[in-house]
Amino acid sequence: MPRERKILDRLARVADLQDEPFPGQPIVEVVGTARVLIENHKGVLEYGDSAVRIRMKYGSLCIQGSNLELARMTKQQLVVVGCIEKVQLERG
Repeated sequence: MPRERKILDRLARVADLQDEPFPGQPIVEVVGTARVLIENHKGVLEYGDSAVRIRMKYGSLCIQGSNLELARMTKQQLVVVGCIEKVQLERG
């Protein structure tokens, strides 16, 4: 773990901010079964109507379901809509 990250982790523990994301850290928000919002992504690895895989800082995020589509994609934010059945973080 880089020294800067260790310092930030230590500061978060001291300040009791463990639930607050650090700048650049991936944020995934699942809204019901119809929408997934991903912030601070690194691009799309796989795209189809039944699976979307997003590259993230610590691995990838696989979204499975039906009628999936990218509703919005910017450099920082990505929104997948459709019938969401599974959201899985693949570390590494």
